[in-house]
Amino acid sequence: MPFDLGATVRLTADCLDPDGTLTTATSATVTVTLPDGATATPPTAETSTPGRYQADYVSAVPGRHTVRWVWAGPAHAYTDMFDVSEAAPPALMSLATGRKHLKKAQSDRADDEEIRDWIEACTRAVEQFVGPVVVRSVSDTVRFSTARSVALSLIPALDITSVTQLRPGGPAYTVDDLILDPDTGLVEHAGGGRLYGPLRITYRVGRLAVPANIRNAGKIILQHLWRTRQGPGRPQRGTDDYDVTEPLPGLGFAIPNRAVQLLDPDRLPPGVG
Repeated sequence: MPFDLGATVRLTADCLDPDGTLTTATSATVTVTLPDGATATPPTAETSTPGRYQADYVSAVPGRHTVRWVWAGPAHAYTDMFDVSEAAPPALMSLATGRKHLKKAQSDRADDEEIRDWIEACTRAVEQFVGPVVVRSVSDTVRFSTARSVALSLIPALDITSVTQLRPGGPAYTVDDLILDPDTGLVEHAGGGRLYGPLRITYRVGRLAVPANIRNAGKIILQHLWRTRQGPGRPQRGTDDYDVTEPLPGLGFAIPNRAVQLLDPDRLPPGVG
């Protein structure tokens, strides 16, 4: 599971001799390579188990991190990785809502991190159908020479927060110079003239109020993913509410027909509905 940004990541690894036996080393070094290529070398310590080492690293940037352990006396090495979430990862519902829908007992917290991970997965599935739901900031590099209007890549778009002219000597624009149609993502000059690019436009996407059909579709998908993640021998299909289609293009996994009905019934296969 990914770690929250700012959380302490406890790194552990075993030093093995050539026979594969846990062995205390003369020295142990761990190097964490961050997503931007920078590195960190937190101090290491042998645990109460001889040959088993640990280090604590405080996460500072989101993304995938590579972990490289190197020991001497004996020579041994081990490589691993971990992920760090964004400060505000897109989530269609809270952990409390997800737990309630999955009928988790208040005292049962063992699966909380996995539930959070699946909530992000079902958020992606919902947004595959209806576009961004969770409000967040994104940036588009819109490559054009001159145009009456340009289209942003994601809708609904709430507002433009910044615009940067990328062509040296090209006209500079402020947010007030642009008009945005939230439903289509079309951007025009407020004065009615032409735009000159290319431009980098930063804007907010998502929905300030999430409709009931989207909220409930997310709950159905979460329950389906939670059921099917248990593997062979566990319930794979339930009532009609959880019957699934074939994997949908661009999504990579199947979701319940009931959720598709709520989000976009036109995507259902013929005869299903």
